[in-house]
Parts: sequence; structure tokens; C-alpha cells
Amino acid sequence: MVGDTVYEELDLLKNLWAPWRMSYVTDVDAEGGCFLCKALQEMDQEGCLVLWRSELTFCIINRYPYNNGHLLVATTRHVAQVEKLSPEEMTAIMSDTVRAQKLLTKVMHPQGFNWGLNVGRAAGAGLVDHLHMHIVPRWSGDTNFMAVFADVKVIPQALEDLCSRLKREAETIT
Repeated sequence: MVGDTVYEELDLLKNLWAPWRMSYVTDVDAEGGCFLCKALQEMDQEGCLVLWRSELTFCIINRYPYNNGHLLVATTRHVAQVEKLSPEEMTAIMSDTVRAQKLLTKVMHPQGFNWGLNVGRAAGAGLVDHLHMHIVPRWSGDTNFMAVFADVKVIPQALEDLCSRLKREAETIT
């Protein structure tokens, strides 16, 4: 065997470099505080991924997306459980989720969507203290060999480019 492992010998193991993921791996719990509340405070700063804010909710691009265009709609109030939401907040979260879907449809033309709330760490919540709805655009065949064989998802568009396109159109969607 020439290589250090069977993988190297058989040429099965390949590296796909995604250095932008390192900040997620190393900082996700070390950052301190709620990244959603922090985003609201920094809304007017360059590079902020908040698309819009209304009285009770706001929409932000997921910095660590499952798919290109993955958005989050969250309450402006820091609250963890659905049962703690006011009826107005529940309505606002659903209304802004519909608005986010309309925006993604206009800009990205997906063929479907996944919506969901992850309530609690065991349910997959990366942020357990601030309730947020995921809106993930989907296309036929968007799961390819990379995810199946390499446990890797390829996101083909820079977040800044996507953010710019979505912000331009967000004001036209109600």
C-alpha cells in the first residue's frame, strides 16, 4: 500500500474545501448571545443578512443553509416556545413565511419548498432559545451525488449576492 490509508490507495477520499464553514464549526456556541437578536441590532450594518423587519417578525438569510435561498422568519421578541407566542406573533410568523416564499419564488423560481420549526435541541434546533421558521426552496434533483456519497452539500451562490438580489425584490412582495 502506497498511501497512508485504504482510501488513499483506492483514490476514494477527496477533499472539498469549504473554509466559510469553519466559523460555524468553531463559533456556533462560542459566539455568545442569540445570533438572531444580534442580527436585529446590526440590521443597518454592511453585510447584514436581514431582508426585512416588521413589528413582530423579521426575515433573515440562513448563514449556514441547507440549500441556496434558505431563509429564516423569526419573532422580534426573544422567545423559545410556540405556546409562548401571542396570537398576533403566530399570525405574523405565518404571514412573513408566505411573504418569504413569494420572494423566493419571484427571484429563484424553485419547484417546491420545505417549511419547518425545530423546537428543542433534540428536534434539530441549532438555536433553541429563539423560535424561527425555516423556508427552504427546493428543485427537482437538488440532492445530488455530493450529498449521497460525500456528505457534502454544494451551495452555488455567495450569500452576499443572494442577499442583494432578495433585498432588491423584498419591498415589492407583500
